Amino acid sequence: MTNNKLECGTDEAGRGCLAGPVTAAAVILPKKFKNKWLDDSKKLSQKKREFLRPIIEKDALEFRLSHVHSSEIDKINILNASILAMHQAIEKLENVTFIAVDGNRFKPFGKVPHETVIKGDGKYLNIAAASILAKTYRDDYMIQIHEEFPMYNWKQNKGYPTKEHREAIKKYGPSKYHRKSFKLISNQLNFEF
Repeated sequence: MTNNKLECGTDEAGRGCLAGPVTAAAVILPKKFKNKWLDDSKKLSQKKREFLRPIIEKDALEFRLSHVHSSEIDKINILNASILAMHQAIEKLENVTFIAVDGNRFKPFGKVPHETVIKGDGKYLNIAAASILAKTYRDDYMIQIHEEFPMYNWKQNKGYPTKEHREAIKKYGPSKYHRKSFKLISNQLNFEF
């Protein structure tokens, strides 16, 4: 992977979850930044992500994060919420001349040029760094709200649709953090959002 002179990388975490926010990070790494372990967060163990996070935070020229919560996801849908989270993270950066986006969907951010890159978190270091920050900060958030609703075991499943999580929703109903517009929840509970 190379930086390929891409100024800002952005990625999100939590799109496929039934609960919690979608979280995005935007990262600007120095042009000569190198790290042999940096890769798509989904390919890394939790231990490796936690090892890399402080390195990214220390070495990045800038990084910012944003959460878009379930109530907003239910209003605007998960794709728009993911793009909104990325926009909000980018907006907090001071100097952005180009945006590299993981995936194939994005809405223009003002007049700043952008490029969508399928599997970009495995191709560009700044997108990989954004994927790691988005994932680790979102995981921290889910562990924090787990204390409020321990029956869903978010400290373990992070809001993803595991069998245990789906069964807990059926037993206890959805919490205020659940995405009620998601079919897995509305179908399971036999109600229309």
